[in-house]
Amino acid sequence: MKIYTKTGDKGETSLIGGKRVPKYDDRVEAYGTIDELNSHLGLIRDLLEDEKTREIVLDLQNQLFVAASIVASDSEETMKKMPQISPENISSLELMMDEMNEDLPQLKNFVLPGGHVLASQAHIARTICRRAERLSLKATNADIEAVNMVTKYLNRLSDFLFILARQFANKNGIGDVLWEPQKL
Repeated sequence: MKIYTKTGDKGETSLIGGKRVPKYDDRVEAYGTIDELNSHLGLIRDLLEDEKTREIVLDLQNQLFVAASIVASDSEETMKKMPQISPENISSLELMMDEMNEDLPQLKNFVLPGGHVLASQAHIARTICRRAERLSLKATNADIEAVNMVTKYLNRLSDFLFILARQFANKNGIGDVLWEPQKL
């Protein structure tokens, strides 16, 4: 199988289902941003030594493939044929956040990205996740249940990535880098 098809040489691509759209279409921007997020999670996974966290991140990457597929679908009918993001996927993120938060100091200030390479990378992923959420909302019909679940998942995932960044900073002996207003 050749990876190149030459069908996009004139600035169009196909959504899942066959509909052709310009490569700058909002849907393409949305699922492309989910793909970008997935790549950053791959880097986090590659940097991790803890096997349990590596497995969690791999699961997140698999769920992001599902989310991107839903966003890349050209119709509600096509979306229904795709794997789905479930309420259980969202609940799982919430449960993991609750567990991770138990070991973290209470926050009284905003946190600045940084402190450790894993924390920084998790913050980068978090901001890309927020952009993916915004673009998915812009590009799709949020009244469709599959899309609604994707945007909820992305919203919760960005929260998860924030807590993961804090966990990385704290486990690596750095602690949170706190915002100090008027420090100049």
